Amino acid sequence: MRKDNKYNHAGPSAEDRALEKFAEMMIEKISTLQSDWKKPWFTEGALTWPKNLSGREYNGMNAMMLMMHCEKEGFKLPVFCTFDRVVGLNYGKDKEGGKVQLTDAEGNELPKVSINKGSKSIPVFITTFTCVDKETKEKIKYDDYKRLSEEEKAKYNVYPKLSVYNVFNVDQTNLKEARPELYHKLEEQNQQVRPQVAEGEDFSFKPVDHMIEHNEWICPIKPIHGDNAYYSISKKEIVIPEKSQFKDGESFYSNLFHEMAHSTGAEDQLDRLKPTSFGSKEYSTEELKAEMTAALVSQRYGMTKHLKEDSAAYLKGWLESLKEEPTFIKTILTDVKKASQMITQKVDAIQLQLDKGVQETRDESNDVKTPEKNEQEEAKTEAKQSEPLAAKALPKQEENTGYRFHR
Repeated sequence: MRKDNKYNHAGPSAEDRALEKFAEMMIEKISTLQSDWKKPWFTEGALTWPKNLSGREYNGMNAMMLMMHCEKEGFKLPVFCTFDRVVGLNYGKDKEGGKVQLTDAEGNELPKVSINKGSKSIPVFITTFTCVDKETKEKIKYDDYKRLSEEEKAKYNVYPKLSVYNVFNVDQTNLKEARPELYHKLEEQNQQVRPQVAEGEDFSFKPVDHMIEHNEWICPIKPIHGDNAYYSISKKEIVIPEKSQFKDGESFYSNLFHEMAHSTGAEDQLDRLKPTSFGSKEYSTEELKAEMTAALVSQRYGMTKHLKEDSAAYLKGWLESLKEEPTFIKTILTDVKKASQMITQKVDAIQLQLDKGVQETRDESNDVKTPEKNEQEEAKTEAKQSEPLAAKALPKQEENTGYRFHR
């Protein structure tokens, strides 16, 4: 596939093979978009953010590929596990710590969970960390290292290692038949939840609305009546048309996620953005990173992301780079991982903050006025939002409306 890819005498490494697989998947996805650029990155109603069997979410790099894999193969659940994890579902430990076959309440052995014959795995990248004491050379677990104080952490060297693991989707196993209770639990935990819209109301995503109103993103976000959406490097701000100008609320938020992705590359953030000319290779590459990040973030929150019209012009260049440059896909996915993490961590933090506020309001409904509650009420009064300006009556914009990457 790649003309200039040269492996060592031992053949391609696990990382090389994984990147090759990811590049092939991206080529297929972008080729589909090239044939009809109005198609969404992920079909409407697609699955939620991929997780492992324990409920831990995969990072942005793996999540993008696993969602594409689920969509292509028609999997019903975005849950993956290694071969060893599947085998481990059949055993427990006795009092001495030995491995024993799991049984039901009557002592009968449970049906064995196994991977379906002929199933093929997909690779994922997992970063592990080795923590070594600078003086004693003693190693500790990374989880233990994270619990240390900053002063204690300074005594250790931390060495990251990118490893490749092969995983299977749970629909490639007999889990549904062998452990129906567990499978049903996974179904409940992985239902796609879209932001609720009451009849007669506009689509609204409260944590992002709160972020805009209270200036809680890494740079100001300015909804302005106009026809351009862009991130300005020099001013360090995002300008986007008002929500009322888009064809629907999802289009507003998905376009905003695109510009937020650009803003993560600022010099004082991920230091990815450099002033460049419109249409250059660097500009095109940054567009792909922003598009993939926006698609990933939108999918996480139950929204559909369509390709921006301006970005459609870069599809051919993206395809050529994926086919020709061995490191292109790794660079893209690494930056998408970092950008999407920045956005989702902030949005999730604000959502928790809002949820906590709702609970506090419920607690106050019993009319018992404690000093703490009085302070909360005063804070809420001070933070009361002003009424939004009435939307001006201009034609609705399509989602893929004017985009400018200002320097």
